[in-house]
Amino acid sequence: MISFLLSAWRAGLRSRSIQAVLVLGVLLVGVAFLSAAFSPRQPKTVALDVGLSGVRFSLVLFALFWVQELVGQEIQRRTVLFALTYPVPRGHYIVGRYLAVLGLLALAAVMLGMLLWVVVLNAGGQYEQAFGVAPGARYWLTILGLWIDAAVVTAFALFVASLSTVSMLPLALGLAFAAAGKSLGAVTEYLARGADGGGEVMRLAPVVDAIHWFLPDLSRLDWRAWPMYGVAPDSTAIAGGALVALAYIVLLVTLAVLAFNRREFQ
Repeated sequence: MISFLLSAWRAGLRSRSIQAVLVLGVLLVGVAFLSAAFSPRQPKTVALDVGLSGVRFSLVLFALFWVQELVGQEIQRRTVLFALTYPVPRGHYIVGRYLAVLGLLALAAVMLGMLLWVVVLNAGGQYEQAFGVAPGARYWLTILGLWIDAAVVTAFALFVASLSTVSMLPLALGLAFAAAGKSLGAVTEYLARGADGGGEVMRLAPVVDAIHWFLPDLSRLDWRAWPMYGVAPDSTAIAGGALVALAYIVLLVTLAVLAFNRREFQ
């Protein structure tokens, strides 16, 4: 398993497409700096809000491109057969690749997180807003939540890659999964408030309730209100969101291993 992890780590760092995503992440952080100009009273808060959205988007793209290149393309090109010649269970390949992507995502999250914080500190020039953003543990806990979010998306993409014969399918379905999981909480809250009196929309409530059994609410891993406004999330909510994410990760990786073990390569 360690050999699969290390080889994926080296390949992930050398990937040209990942370098392009990194450039995109830096550009998105730059957009966060420019967005501060649209709020003369809270430039740092606006920059942090936009920047965290950019970091989340970048981490999701990182995860999907890494799964596509390190698993999807190897299966499509049949180079995975060389890995399967090792006298180890097939599951070690899937788990090793997944752990490698998690490590690469952690490195990307730290780099983008540090860059974003430098941008936030310099947003607004010499202007000091009345309620400053919170540095330290609050900020990095928020980055951790975004990393867990990306870890769930990675597990889903890995499961798709273990079944698919099309290398781009994990990328396409992964993007849809990430978008749906992020918006699920907002849709549920909107329906719980009565959908502004929209009877037609309220008919979708049973469908959304059923989706909750299959799709994780990734919005529960977004804790940006803490560093932005000093509003601490409930510890139970943090623990609950993290435990649900972990359960989905274990389930999806297990399904990926089972699917990969049963797959025939010709």
